[in-house]
Amino acid sequence: MKTGTSVVVSRDGPMSALGAFFVYLISGFFLGVGFWVARNKFAVDLVSDPSLTLFLLWSIEFPVVAVVYSFLRKAPKKCSWCKAVGRSILGLISGALMNALGAIALGAPIGMQYLPKTIHWSFLMSVFTFVPATAVFGASWTDWHRAFASMKPTGNIEYMIVIPAYGAIVGGWFGAWPMPLDWERPWQEWPICVCYGAIGGYIVGQILSLSLMFLFRKHKNLKEA
Repeated sequence: MKTGTSVVVSRDGPMSALGAFFVYLISGFFLGVGFWVARNKFAVDLVSDPSLTLFLLWSIEFPVVAVVYSFLRKAPKKCSWCKAVGRSILGLISGALMNALGAIALGAPIGMQYLPKTIHWSFLMSVFTFVPATAVFGASWTDWHRAFASMKPTGNIEYMIVIPAYGAIVGGWFGAWPMPLDWERPWQEWPICVCYGAIGGYIVGQILSLSLMFLFRKHKNLKEA
């Protein structure tokens, strides 16, 4: 396969490191757009109105992630792009449910005043963790188990899915640490600091996955030389 046909296609597989960088750039841009819309159009942020801000973030980010990762789906001859987008929607809903249940099991506050915050946080986490995987893998248990449970992703696309997802989860876990402390800061409320941690972890995961892609490519080129 020729390397000059696209920034996405390379000899190493269906997604080059440069292509992954552009995917991350697009998703990061629209995540920034979400914050911009919240601040400049609604005059809110995660501290002043977490529910509305989180809703704006995931509702702007989700279509972008679903559309882009659906182009990276496995077996494109058997699965149409529209079908991949459709299963992304299912992944968004099921992932939000699992994230919400997981957060509650780990001590997230329960009550009507926290319900909208938990729902919208769960949808944002689902965009980070479940939507890319459902768009690419679909219902393939083999791929899900290998990539997430066994932590043996193969190829750049799977690195793009797995590492940022784990980054968001670990980042959210670290972000929860300040919540029980008696600093009495407004950003310690659920799920503000958890959300900041998840976004930070997601970005770190993207950087790490890109670094691994370049490192493995360099190692492969050295072996072939």
